[in-house]
Amino acid sequence: MAPPKNKGDEKILSYLDVVMRRSDLDILRGPHYLNDRIIEFYFAHLASLCPSPRALLLPPSISFWLANCHDPQSLREFADPLRLPDRDLVLFPVNSNVDVTVAGGGSHWSLLVYCRETGEFVHHDSCRGANRCHGERLFHAVSGFVDDGDEPPRFVEGFTPQQTNGYDCGLFVMAIAKVVYDWYVARGGCADGEDGWFAALKEEVDADAVDKLRDEVLRLILSLMEPK
Repeated sequence: MAPPKNKGDEKILSYLDVVMRRSDLDILRGPHYLNDRIIEFYFAHLASLCPSPRALLLPPSISFWLANCHDPQSLREFADPLRLPDRDLVLFPVNSNVDVTVAGGGSHWSLLVYCRETGEFVHHDSCRGANRCHGERLFHAVSGFVDDGDEPPRFVEGFTPQQTNGYDCGLFVMAIAKVVYDWYVARGGCADGEDGWFAALKEEVDADAVDKLRDEVLRLILSLMEPK
């Protein structure tokens, strides 16, 4: 359950293109289900630590629009600036919301990872496939924009550590994204295929690691708020 909205939910931090609000701190202190703003902040932070022109960590709002845009022309106009054919790795947050009129809807997060080397969209779901249909919808929406003329990409369910409660799915998305992105940056690409990051997931992501990540992200935001 999310914390009650605060009428005085003022802006507390502008970080790159992300605006954080006081309610985000309440969510992290929770424990509560994460909103898209916290995931966007963390993805922006990961990308800023070691920028890679051939890797892309998409904000949840962009992934949501790609998955739920029903007009082919609008979808193409939206996807083209992302330069997906030039990317070797793309991380797409997946949300269970299907109603474009409801901001911040949905009740579950998962992660879809595109790896050009393997030609696969790997879906990581910390709740045993609860988001599979939403991951497949996003896959069908974007797979045509990454196709480089070889065999069409495939959708696969990947090994994923499982959450032990009803609210940590967003943290699992962030923890898995960090493992995948760090793995990619360390190797300079996806040359080893997805098995490499699967091994890292088994070693680095579990319920305890995710619980620590919640506190780490909170402390990171608080540190960025401090006067320089």
